[in-house]
Amino acid sequence: MSDFSTNDTMEARSEDFRSAYKRVKDEIGKVIVGHDEIVHGVLTCLFVGGHALLEGVPGLGKTLLVRTLSDAVSLDFNRIQFTPDLMPADIIGTNVVMETPDGRRMFEFQRGPIFSQIVLADEINRATPKTQSALLEAMQEKSVTVGGTIHKLKEPFFVLATQNPIEQEGTYPLPEAQLDRFLFKLVVGYSTREELVTILDRTTRGDKPQAEKVIDGEALLRYQALVREVIIAPHVQDYAIRLALASHPEGPHAVDITNRYIRWGTSPRGVQTLVLAAKVRALLDGRYNVSFEDIRRVYLPSLRHRVLLNFEAQAEGVEADEVLLKLLEAVPEKAQEPVAA
Repeated sequence: MSDFSTNDTMEARSEDFRSAYKRVKDEIGKVIVGHDEIVHGVLTCLFVGGHALLEGVPGLGKTLLVRTLSDAVSLDFNRIQFTPDLMPADIIGTNVVMETPDGRRMFEFQRGPIFSQIVLADEINRATPKTQSALLEAMQEKSVTVGGTIHKLKEPFFVLATQNPIEQEGTYPLPEAQLDRFLFKLVVGYSTREELVTILDRTTRGDKPQAEKVIDGEALLRYQALVREVIIAPHVQDYAIRLALASHPEGPHAVDITNRYIRWGTSPRGVQTLVLAAKVRALLDGRYNVSFEDIRRVYLPSLRHRVLLNFEAQAEGVEADEVLLKLLEAVPEKAQEPVAA
């Protein structure tokens, strides 16, 4: 556990950050085989203080990854299995009538599973939009309002959601407003031949590796504050801004592929995500300032769920990642015109 103070040098605090990050990653590695970039993405969300959406076919270890993360950090954990009949009150809680010892009746709020610090929203797209929307306030404001009373959630607070992109029958795709609240969308792919050997060795011989708790919530809050102290130069920040603006069709920074395939571009949250996630990458590389490469490394998970493709893209089978990579190639690191004061 970390106990650094504000009097410590940035170098010492940065080293402490990398050490804590590595400890959590190593504990996850005891259980999860491979998926290195996915683990990096989830941990980036953890150390920034954002939420993560994991998309992949069943059986790839999405739920296991979130459970293992909860084992490695000293935070409260709840799992919510989303189904079509799940109601908002099943998530946030509800007021129930209670009888006092003197025979009087009164309302008492019974908290739902959202009142935790790590919440696994399993198969989130199987619940109705009304139930999905119950997460909106919690994810953005870290609070829940019931009966006119605001109930604050304990921080740090993370929602880690999973969804299956293949089977869409009986599902309700997340609306753009809710997708925008996820810091990263991480696409979980298949394991390699070598990784499958390790998976079989671990799971078919009676071994049950378990992650141990190596970090607490108080330390996480300090690391989240440290991330925001990392410096980003104006020209690097402008690069992140121009990458976001390039996704706006018919805008001054749009390129040909933008106008051809994108219906709606990223919101300001996309730029905030690019900068914050890049700051984590800088710290992990032992630097206290963000580079262009840091921005590029977090570009896809930051923006792939924040651009909405048009009918032409869907008809031609063009994916958001493909369009975004074209934008990344088209946007130069240095702007041709200066930023207006």
